[in-house]
Amino acid sequence: MRRGRPPRMPAHLLNLFDAHFRCVEGFQSTMDKHEIQRYKQADHDYLCATAPGEKDIVVESSHGCTIRAADGREFLDLIAGIAVCNVGHCNPEVAAAVKEQVDKALHTMVYGKFVVPIQVEVGELLAEITPAPLRTTFLTNSGTEAIEGALKLARKYTGRSRLISTERGFHGRTFGALSVTWREIYRKPFEPLLPDVHFIPFNDLEAARSAITDEVAAIILEPIQGEGGVRVPDDDYLPGLRKICDDVGALMILDEVQTGFARTGEWFACDLWNVVPDVICMAKAMGGGLPLGGFISRPEVMATFSDPPLSHLTTFGGNAVSCAAAKAAIQFMLREDLPAKARLRGREFMDGLREIQGRHTIIKDVRGRGLLIGLELANQQVTERFVDHAYDQGVIMGWTINAEAVVRLAPPLVITQGQIEEALQILEESVAAAEAG
Repeated sequence: MRRGRPPRMPAHLLNLFDAHFRCVEGFQSTMDKHEIQRYKQADHDYLCATAPGEKDIVVESSHGCTIRAADGREFLDLIAGIAVCNVGHCNPEVAAAVKEQVDKALHTMVYGKFVVPIQVEVGELLAEITPAPLRTTFLTNSGTEAIEGALKLARKYTGRSRLISTERGFHGRTFGALSVTWREIYRKPFEPLLPDVHFIPFNDLEAARSAITDEVAAIILEPIQGEGGVRVPDDDYLPGLRKICDDVGALMILDEVQTGFARTGEWFACDLWNVVPDVICMAKAMGGGLPLGGFISRPEVMATFSDPPLSHLTTFGGNAVSCAAAKAAIQFMLREDLPAKARLRGREFMDGLREIQGRHTIIKDVRGRGLLIGLELANQQVTERFVDHAYDQGVIMGWTINAEAVVRLAPPLVITQGQIEEALQILEESVAAAEAG
């Protein structure tokens, strides 16, 4: 498997990166087959599994775009922990920042009387890369928590209760986030959920005009639907929603948990259409591989959480170690211009996939922005054969839970041209195998 390294590494980190890279090249498993089997059995015995089937990979290490299993297999990761490792697995700059912060402090109090400098620095960076006038962030542990906070904020700020979401939208698994998640199979077992939540078709402005009235606190949606099948809206859709919300005083909440931090070729997908929402929810790639999320809005909107005091709170959100990782990750994205890299590599990847599509009729569509790509195949059975064959050849991809025939590609944004060429070769072989049945 060909490997690459991110360019223009600062001089003070070259030795660190080279040592890291030599470690990757000289990989040897530390587990024998008995220990591997023990971990698989213990995972089954002691950890909750919410999906059927036996887990196959016992992870030994991950670096860049590569995951190594304890049995010696090596995988090219085209899903990045579900769009998390944008700066690459085990990015050496992130790892160095984490080690430095661990020597200073692990946890103090993230909300209270303490000023935590690394939190402040992350807040400054987020204000720099999100569209003005968004500048005030509430830090959380995860994307789902960011969604929960944004929903509370919308109801409290507007004094209204009604929430609008979109069909095929996905926003998380906790009660509030699940309430605005579309697929009934996930909502039904836990009902009753939040009342006064209504779903409208995605990318349908007429439906939005009918649904978003002066009784609505907010509409929440992904600017590009991820779990819905990497569905990109028409160019007039988000600008049209912005005007509708302005006309009736409803907030526009964009769930950029998956699309944020350069994934789509812009810092946030809303930048593709020059739309400024009232709230952006963030997570996944934000922490450089560590758990961290947040939601950002205008100062006057976020101020509603101070009346009464402690209207919203967290114990671990904005933990200093996760913030150190986030600072290093965002600085890496800025210096290496990962939005531009995502645009370039995304074009290369999608051009290659479309060439394959021209030779294989089972590929129905190739769509996406940047390095968030959806590959739609003929049906679910063909898709299963395709994914299984690619996995056997050492390529890991992701499914979209609201569109079973769509494979999601969201590799680390540091993926090289050589790795894309290698992936395309394996993917075409896998398409041919799926086509042959």
